[in-house]
Amino acid sequence: MRIAKSLLVEPGKNFWYGTLAVALSVFVFAYSTNFGFISILVFYGLWLPLILVDYRRVVGNYARFYWVLPFVLLACMSFSWSAAPPVTLRAGIQYLTTIICALIASRIIDSRTFAGGVSMGVALVLLYSLGFGQYQYDALDGSYSFVGAFASKNQLGFFASLGVYFAFASFFVLQTSKLWRCIAVVCGLLSAYCLVASSSATSVIATTAILTSTLIVGVVLKFSPKHRRSFFLVGIAVALVLVAVAINAGAIDLVLGAFGKNSTLTGRTYLWQEGFRASREAPLMGIGYQAYWVQGFSEAERLWAEFYIPARTGFHFHNTYIEVLVELGYVGVVLISVLLGGVVIGFLRRLLIEGYTPQGHLMFGIALLLLIRSFFEIDFIQPYTIGSFLLYYSAGLLAIPQRTPFKMMQPTQLQT
Repeated sequence: MRIAKSLLVEPGKNFWYGTLAVALSVFVFAYSTNFGFISILVFYGLWLPLILVDYRRVVGNYARFYWVLPFVLLACMSFSWSAAPPVTLRAGIQYLTTIICALIASRIIDSRTFAGGVSMGVALVLLYSLGFGQYQYDALDGSYSFVGAFASKNQLGFFASLGVYFAFASFFVLQTSKLWRCIAVVCGLLSAYCLVASSSATSVIATTAILTSTLIVGVVLKFSPKHRRSFFLVGIAVALVLVAVAINAGAIDLVLGAFGKNSTLTGRTYLWQEGFRASREAPLMGIGYQAYWVQGFSEAERLWAEFYIPARTGFHFHNTYIEVLVELGYVGVVLISVLLGGVVIGFLRRLLIEGYTPQGHLMFGIALLLLIRSFFEIDFIQPYTIGSFLLYYSAGLLAIPQRTPFKMMQPTQLQT
């Protein structure tokens, strides 16, 4: 029996395959460390063979990604000056192949299929964590938090944030069927419970921010592009004033206190100082991609000991730009900033200048979530992570020419 190519690689017509591929990818991103190499092979098997199905549609013209690929290419090339060349080379290849799969997805998976796949994938991830998860003691603040099947409450919180956001988008961004909205409510409640149980301040604050922003954007988009730009400028001015007033009124201490944090952000400010100090060794190009947190290296061992990390792995500077500064220097910081800034500004431009599309509205929320979290986590600079897949999928959508307007989802297009 022959399967039509369109059922695999044509956006819109490949809803069932696309939803399955995205959902399984999300699950692999969450638990690849648990299931090992087999899960990574499953991830590759979902995307790379599609190149053989329809090369032109799946690969396209990579010259369009001239602003998307420089960071990962720098990461791969950094093995030549890395302090740990084998580690850098292996990690760089893994990161590059993850990005290639994300860019393939951006060419063949439309945003409504992507939203359905992420929602189902997150639901599977959270159900697995509830079934096999555990609570973890934090030696720094003396609290217990539910980390699920992860090693960090912030990772559980990230997936829960995505579940809440996509459930929210099913009602306020995408035009979905009643059946799917009922499913979205269940997924949203499950995600909200895990978000609260994780006690991740970063995830709770970021989720609140993007839900609020999505609602405000939805209201502004009801006006013409000319009025949208005016509202945006006024909104930025008002937001800056409110932030200044809140800081002077001590709002930051109140927020931190509500989550049991102090002014050090549970040791993050100390980590940031250590990161800046480490970056002085190679400020321009860094010491190599993923070449700092290597077992046997004295500084990494010292910080693992100070922060009670007996596994001596899975730790970082809790700031994307500082992590990149240490590994790839100021050149890397510029390139990753161009990439993330290009995604945020690109979707914002579509919302302010072009006609309304649910795709732009949906993906702007994702871009904003990644931007907020980038100051406290490293979601999108590692291989086999949902953050990397989301960022490069978003960038891929911007790089693809918009020949026809994105059509609103019809109720019959999201059945399960």
